[in-house]
Amino acid sequence: MFHAGDSNRLLATYAVRAPQGDVLAVARKFATGQTVGTWLPVPGLTPEARARHEGRVVDVLEVPPREIGPASDERYVLITIAFPWENFGASFAQLLTTLLGNDASTSVQAKLVSLELPATFAGQFPGPRFGIDGVRERLGIFDRPILLNMIKPCLGFTPEVGAELFYETALGGVDLIKDDELLGDPDYCPVSERCVAYQQAAKRVFEETGRKVGYLCNVSGPPKKMRDNALRAAEAGVTGLMVNFVFTGFDAVAELAADPDLDLPIFGHSAGAGALCEAAESGTDSFVLIGLLPRLAGIDIVLYNTPYGGYPYAREKYILMAERLKSEALPVKPSMPAVGGGITPQLIPRLMRELGNDIVIAAGGSVQGHPQGAKAGGDALRQAVDATLAGVSLKEYAADHAELAAALAAWGDER
Repeated sequence: MFHAGDSNRLLATYAVRAPQGDVLAVARKFATGQTVGTWLPVPGLTPEARARHEGRVVDVLEVPPREIGPASDERYVLITIAFPWENFGASFAQLLTTLLGNDASTSVQAKLVSLELPATFAGQFPGPRFGIDGVRERLGIFDRPILLNMIKPCLGFTPEVGAELFYETALGGVDLIKDDELLGDPDYCPVSERCVAYQQAAKRVFEETGRKVGYLCNVSGPPKKMRDNALRAAEAGVTGLMVNFVFTGFDAVAELAADPDLDLPIFGHSAGAGALCEAAESGTDSFVLIGLLPRLAGIDIVLYNTPYGGYPYAREKYILMAERLKSEALPVKPSMPAVGGGITPQLIPRLMRELGNDIVIAAGGSVQGHPQGAKAGGDALRQAVDATLAGVSLKEYAADHAELAAALAAWGDER
């Protein structure tokens, strides 16, 4: 994830279906085109400029490795290029333009699969302000997964209706409630009014039960409007902010994360990442787009999919993604993994077994759609967590916990 070698260059590795002919020549053409821009002798492109700014091919590895015999038409290669980071500096836009913005003259079908960053480069980015420890400190939850709900239906209601949905949900066992990613700042439910109404609902719950339930407001949008909405949300007393980092843009997120007038954790939603990650021969690997870049940009909690809710995300990647987000191998704080997509109480033992306790478990429909209502839906999730921590099967725990029993009856046994 970062390397201690040449501090002036980062290493980008691409998976390429190897073209016919000289693969090394193709790689060198790409490295040149994405840096100094031309292999022809033009005025101003001095040997000194080439030495300082031109990309260098440092490795070409055929997969699977081949020592003898002719090359197969179906072979793939991993090409690693060293890029001088002073070409783009601490700009995600320029970094990604360099790494992925092939023009017609240097185009090659390649998928960016990994980035190794020198600490001097990675340290220029804000990274999470809170990180895992800071999020736990803010919430006062230290020894178990954090439970989150996104209000369903996703949109189409007024702040007053949404606040009532918030209230009913917050009475149960969830710790955080967030906007769905589809609810931004529409005229019928603007951020300024929604935040006030939801905070009033949270206050009602606290007064009635003593439970504190946080609210994460979706402020995704144009940078100036996003900051204005973030300031309004902070003034209303929200627990944190939510941003769709894929389409909002990493530079805009980084500005929000480093804003001295904001002291709130940022929850990052990865909606739309599949369009940039799923192709085998173009785009970027999810480890880069969902794991590395949002963490550098300053997102404290990063949401991505499990393979268990209908989206066919590779199981090994879902497990390794959590490890990447929490890894100490970057000079910035770790981000807390959040997993969602078809979460019901039945999945919780598996999630905790595979990812550990330093996770946010994001459940939507199984809360509002619980047979006994939203409160019971949150309670069933919390009971599943408590059972798993106690080393007790869900079926056994459900014997004297009606909410969990109803969830098992509705959606099946522990998975």
